[in-house]
Amino acid sequence: MGDGVLLVLLLSSMAQVLVGEIQLEPESLTVLRGEEARLTCSTSAPWTVMVWLLNRASLLTISSEHGVLSSGNPNVMAEDRSGPRRASWTLVLRRVERHHQGQVTCDLQNVQTKTASLFVQERGTVEVLAGNWTVLRGQWVRFECHAVGWYPKPAVDWLVDGIEVSRGRYNVSGGVSLEGLFSLTSDLGLRAARSSRVECRASVSALPEPLSSGVRLTVVAEVVPEGDPCSALLLATAVLSSLLVLLLLSLCVVCSVLWSRGSRRTESSRGDSLWAIPPGLHRLDHAVSGCSSGQEAAGGKVNQGYAVESLPGAGCSETRSQTDSVSVHEVPDVVLSRGQNQPWVDLEEDGSKSVRRVTTV
Repeated sequence: MGDGVLLVLLLSSMAQVLVGEIQLEPESLTVLRGEEARLTCSTSAPWTVMVWLLNRASLLTISSEHGVLSSGNPNVMAEDRSGPRRASWTLVLRRVERHHQGQVTCDLQNVQTKTASLFVQERGTVEVLAGNWTVLRGQWVRFECHAVGWYPKPAVDWLVDGIEVSRGRYNVSGGVSLEGLFSLTSDLGLRAARSSRVECRASVSALPEPLSSGVRLTVVAEVVPEGDPCSALLLATAVLSSLLVLLLLSLCVVCSVLWSRGSRRTESSRGDSLWAIPPGLHRLDHAVSGCSSGQEAAGGKVNQGYAVESLPGAGCSETRSQTDSVSVHEVPDVVLSRGQNQPWVDLEEDGSKSVRRVTTV
């Protein structure tokens, strides 16, 4: 009876040693769709057959004497990494798809079974819409980011000049497509204070680094930092240039006004000179007026149809028209009429009538 108890205890201890010698690494593996998944099963215990299973379905069988027996899938293979004291085989799954996600089992028949978890993630895209911005200082700017086609739900955040923005300053919303992929939208509002680079990032755990998309925010009329001599010099140069331009514009306006006034005065003086009466005409007016006074004294009136000119040595009794020289002593009242060809003068007197032809200039 005592020998039997000792044998049972010995076999139990040997089983615990064997259990401790079987390892499956890693116990949890996360990969991106399309990449390789590698899991290694090793033992120092004697074994005959190793079977790999995915979600309880056989993938690959390995013999300790003959190696890989069958796989049936070109994307499933095994690599022998055994040493002198320890057998080790690595299962390789090429181009992993999302349906490969689940439990991977290494079954050392008649020895032990180990199971690990395989997670397959999907890498989508990320983009900041609307491109670069150029705004005035103090203006409110809204940035929008789209993260499309991810699995599982990605983490989305924002950076401004490489500094992470606090979670309370932006929001994230989205949903799941029929294929089970996540698409998210995030909005970030900023008040433009200085030119910056704004980035949106999306990531899942299988990515070594987050995917990012960035735009440039250019702020016009930035505040010049204190203690920067180059910036202060540029600002002073810009102010002086603006003042010089304003001064030149003012001078141009003044010169234009003065030139306009001078032109108006010149035109006015030319108009007065055109309407000035030559001295000879004044003498003619005096002569005519003298003659008119004499004729009016005689009881007659000046005939406006005549153009007279003063002759040297001649008095008011002799005047000459442009065509004939006529001696006029008394001019009766005149009635002007118009004919078809020439104007004529009808001298109304008692008795005979004389007709006098006049040429009109």
